[in-house]
Amino acid sequence: MARRLVYPAAGTRVPADRTDLELRSGGVALRGWEVNPGRDRALVYYGGNGEGLDWLVPELGRRFPDHTSYLVAYRGYGASEGRPSEPALTSDALAVHDHAAARHPGPVDVVGRSLGSGVAMQVAVRREVERLVLVTPFDSLVATGADLFPRLPVRHLIRDRWDSAAVAHELRSRVLVVRAGRDAVVRPPRTDRLLEVLPDDTAVLDLPDAEHGTLHEDPAYWPAIEDFLGA
Repeated sequence: MARRLVYPAAGTRVPADRTDLELRSGGVALRGWEVNPGRDRALVYYGGNGEGLDWLVPELGRRFPDHTSYLVAYRGYGASEGRPSEPALTSDALAVHDHAAARHPGPVDVVGRSLGSGVAMQVAVRREVERLVLVTPFDSLVATGADLFPRLPVRHLIRDRWDSAAVAHELRSRVLVVRAGRDAVVRPPRTDRLLEVLPDDTAVLDLPDAEHGTLHEDPAYWPAIEDFLGA
């Protein structure tokens, strides 16, 4: 049950023939989309734990015309095979980054949202990432879960830690944090704790009226990310 709460993949499933990109990682087929092929710069997006990626195909194509964007579903999500776990998703995320880096002479930029912020952090401390956008990020998944289920022994139930705070000191990227003022999932102390250990020059966009699942609808959301990735 804990694994289903962490990785509610069922609602994101799409047929394989709706995707246009397939990568292999550890013998598993990962599928998604390559948006604006052939650009010098690359953008890799790691989504939230219940986020389908198909809605982002036109969005990223329009907003980041100078990037080739890679939207590859986690294993068990979208049209990807396999079963999600922290070691598997980290390995897969590195494979997606490496696929992008091998095909573009310019820098690789990374966006990670919610759970994807934890995935993105693991990539950014292991690979060269020029710009890193963390949307509704947390210090650790375990602490986030403990906030949501205070009466459960979350630290014993959740195997996958996604401990971003523990690796933040290894970052070499420029960082933008986007947070939602009415976030009831990743609560303010979780993002505050992460900000304490991120680089001192980390930029922060605070959207005071936004909620966790809809902050991308705030009029300031996309322009701030566009400016940061276009700088």
